[in-house]
Amino acid sequence: MEKYADIVIVGGGLNGPALALALAKSGFRVVVVDARVATARADVGFDGRAYALAVASKRLLEVIGVWPRLEGRVQPILQIKASDGVAGQGPAPFFLTFDHAEMEEGPMGFMAEDRLLYAAFLAAMAEVGIELISGETVVSQEVTAQGAEVILASGRVVRGSVLIGCDGRGSGVAARAGIGRTGWRYGQTALVTAIRHEKDHQGIAQQFFMPSGPLAILPLAGGHLSSIVWSETEAQAAAIQALGDADYLEALRPRFGDFLGEIALAGERFTYPLSLTLANSFVAPRVALVGDAAHGVHPIAGQGLNLGLRDVGALAQVLIEAQRRGEDIGAADVLERYQRWRRFDSTALALGMDGVNRLFSNDNPVLRLGRDLGMGLVNAVPGLRRGFMRQAAGLSGEVPRLLSGLEV
Repeated sequence: MEKYADIVIVGGGLNGPALALALAKSGFRVVVVDARVATARADVGFDGRAYALAVASKRLLEVIGVWPRLEGRVQPILQIKASDGVAGQGPAPFFLTFDHAEMEEGPMGFMAEDRLLYAAFLAAMAEVGIELISGETVVSQEVTAQGAEVILASGRVVRGSVLIGCDGRGSGVAARAGIGRTGWRYGQTALVTAIRHEKDHQGIAQQFFMPSGPLAILPLAGGHLSSIVWSETEAQAAAIQALGDADYLEALRPRFGDFLGEIALAGERFTYPLSLTLANSFVAPRVALVGDAAHGVHPIAGQGLNLGLRDVGALAQVLIEAQRRGEDIGAADVLERYQRWRRFDSTALALGMDGVNRLFSNDNPVLRLGRDLGMGLVNAVPGLRRGFMRQAAGLSGEVPRLLSGLEV
């Protein structure tokens, strides 16, 4: 009924397995505890949910052995187009276009389906022998000077030197460690589904800024499928979600436009309330937070998972280097290195996305003119445009070795 590991990770979504694989490559014994049943999530059929993976995230996945399992099943993002608009009126005259030809690294990112990405993580963990305890919830945790332990609902006890919370925005690990949160709701809900369209998307991701919230149209493999993340006010989103499929499409069409020809629903329909939530600290005694457990952000730039993988790269590097120096990997000064590395960067990006959403999610004519002129300026200046592209690709700032494609 007791299990000992060097690292205990609570949360088996995507960041948790990524961190487990990164640490296991350096000889750490890792146990991942996930409340969801792994096989149920791995066996789900196509439902349209997908992630935009930055260039740096792809490099990390290559190093930890996940990317080869996705070859041929992801969609390269060759262009990103952003425009301001009002439903039924088409885009504003000023727009912003990012093209992969301006980057030496190739495509600016890749679209990967959630189900395929998760299955790739499961297979990679099984191959290297990482223990995954799935379908088990944590009911309590305790930290001592020597280590940390979690007690599961079944009565099992899992102990380690460090406890990592990868358990999302409502992180139980953070709450039990006494870490508070700061944040607010946006009054918006994201409607997420997949769309089949008549014309080939040609690897182009579209972002339409509407007064009620942005609409992202994200290309999936095959050319004629796209995932959409459609933000509306909470009341409007609830009304749209309650519609039948035909009426749902009628509500979407004036926002989507006709640039891809006729459209039809191709996946399940989901909704997610939108909010900003930041942990007041990324660390506590023998505890560290990663991904949404540390920073839940607006999906406006598709950076949520990429931010989490930057956390993974930084924390893995800090722990591996500390072990090589003979340090206690759970010591406060070791974990503080991770916090110094990641907290400012992720908080600044989260607040930046918050500001963009507030700037664009309205129909104020003065703000509308200012933001359209701003997009036109960035589009006209190659240096500015390239800077934005490298930031979105995860190639700027202090990049962890794993996100540079290097072993730690």
